[in-house]
Amino acid sequence: MKTINVLVVDDSATVRQVMTDLLKKDPEIRVIGAASDPLFAMEHMKKQWPDVVTLDVEMPRMDGISFLRHLMATHPTPVVICSSLTEKGAETTMQALAAGAVSIVTKPQLGVKKFLEDSSSQLIEAVKAAAQANMKCMKGGTPPAVPVAQKLTADAVLSASTHAMAQTTDRLVAIGTSTGGTQALEVVLTGIPRVCPGIVIVQHMPEKFTAAFAERLNSICQIEVLEAKTGDRVIPGRALIAPGGRHMLLKRSGAQYHVEVVEGPLVNRHRPSVDVLFRSVAKFAGRNALGIIMTGMGDDGAAGLLEMRQAGARTVGQNEATCVVYGMPKEAMKRGATEREIPLTSISHEILAYG
Repeated sequence: MKTINVLVVDDSATVRQVMTDLLKKDPEIRVIGAASDPLFAMEHMKKQWPDVVTLDVEMPRMDGISFLRHLMATHPTPVVICSSLTEKGAETTMQALAAGAVSIVTKPQLGVKKFLEDSSSQLIEAVKAAAQANMKCMKGGTPPAVPVAQKLTADAVLSASTHAMAQTTDRLVAIGTSTGGTQALEVVLTGIPRVCPGIVIVQHMPEKFTAAFAERLNSICQIEVLEAKTGDRVIPGRALIAPGGRHMLLKRSGAQYHVEVVEGPLVNRHRPSVDVLFRSVAKFAGRNALGIIMTGMGDDGAAGLLEMRQAGARTVGQNEATCVVYGMPKEAMKRGATEREIPLTSISHEILAYG
């Protein structure tokens, strides 16, 4: 495999040193420089252009978002955002993802060195995924907001928690995605009118960031988009996003679907895991579900989507040409989990046609 040249941009000397040391441990990665702010980074890039940039968002002289937008407008390059685990950091990171960043690596305000060392595999995986990104499928800037229709106000909490096996004809859609998925989901969900099947989503994203992501989508979509909590109903016109750091499962009480959010070990190196969601959908919804696997690195979701198909669900994958990283859909297709693959721009229509 070709060596991945990485430029580290962060105003903290400690973070620059720790990230450089950790990335150097992987034989496929070479750190070609470390800059304390975007202006120094641009000087370095005149001499040697990196394959991947790791970028802090809060820096002196020029902030990371402005630099990212400049980069995407002039020379699109895979960028991994390194953001603090705060509400403000989550909000800024949503702007970065909308501007074209490929993925996120989190860092706390305190104990950065130990945290990064403990999360070295996450950092290396994010850089490798970014290196595979098809930048033609990444778009900078924020798509224009669509008019927001009146939100559904049905009660989101079920009092019952037993698993009655009554028949139901309610249909639902389960979506799994990872690298490149934030922009892809925006394309899909903004293309859906308020009258549509209930949707459950796993997007690989760190804790605290999914709430900001759901809020952003809710503000620009006609459907209601929420970060899921245990007991939330899966109803038409609503999309539930699994919270970062916890798994989400579909459950059924009588003829009604709801979700359960649980702690648990990593599954396929992820929490939330697409496989965990898809397997629960296979069990409780079966032929009443449509499974969609989208852009992302690795194989999370392939096994669960196969279980969905075997249970009678319809299944599709995002095609290679429109994926930022054609990993998860490729693995699903290889295992026979998807009936067919379609472009990103056709997924909204697929959901509406199914419902």
